[in-house]
Amino acid sequence: MKIPLPPVPLPESVVGIAGEYADGTRTAVVPRQAATVILLAEADTDGEGPEVYYLRRQVSMDFAAGMAVFPGGGVDQRDFDAEVSWAGPSPAEWAERLGCEEHLARALVCAAVRETFEESGVLLAGPIGADGIGDVDDEVVADTTGDDWEADRVALESRELSLTDFLNRRGLVLRTDLLGAWDGWLTPVFEPKRYETWFFVAKLPEGQRTRDVSTESSSVTWLPALAAATQAESGELAMMPPTYLTSLEIASFDSRDAVLAAAAERRIEMFTPTVEPLGDGFTLSMPDRLRSLAAGRHR
Repeated sequence: MKIPLPPVPLPESVVGIAGEYADGTRTAVVPRQAATVILLAEADTDGEGPEVYYLRRQVSMDFAAGMAVFPGGGVDQRDFDAEVSWAGPSPAEWAERLGCEEHLARALVCAAVRETFEESGVLLAGPIGADGIGDVDDEVVADTTGDDWEADRVALESRELSLTDFLNRRGLVLRTDLLGAWDGWLTPVFEPKRYETWFFVAKLPEGQRTRDVSTESSSVTWLPALAAATQAESGELAMMPPTYLTSLEIASFDSRDAVLAAAAERRIEMFTPTVEPLGDGFTLSMPDRLRSLAAGRHR
């Protein structure tokens, strides 16, 4: 399945509908908050950027069916739990990085960690220190492949278990320092299903490995970011524009540590694609910093 990649000419019907939202004739659907994590490993080849973990969503899903995506999903009400064990930058610091209120920043970080574990088996957590709180110098959980871990992962995925209870029972704390803030995308106003999604980056912790465990995906793969974008262009992988553009951007970095260093300096401004001119027609806009990366690509 080949999905048109940006810049994509928009049908006149879509342009007309977008205009109705712009002039107030129609009212946009309230978006749902979501978090997604770009999980990074070092690539074996030079010039294609770090390797990235992609899931191909089941074709039966009602959103992004059949698409290659990063692990992630919607914020759950229990992600707002202020009692969750926490180490690293505070919720207030994350609010400043993510450009949102503190209570939402806490939930987004929790959702990012929870969804990564649910969809890849990778857990960004470590043991609680002797003082009863987390220490960012403590080791990260090294192995989550046992049957007991899988049982907990399934319980989290089915919402039978909350992230707070899961961590407390195992004596673990969120390692929020292992995450970096990367980007923010808000679905265009004219779409019937909308998400306000914060993109995080994280490197695969030493000793952990990803597993094909998510019930929402049909397959998973590690690919150098540029190779993934190239496969999207050829139609081998189907990607939504934010995933494709993010893959191109990640590919512009030499290593995963370079990506994380860049993330440490980022402050997120949510981007909503709008209709803009393209030749004699129209297309959807993209962040200015990504225009040069997309220009000249073969699609």
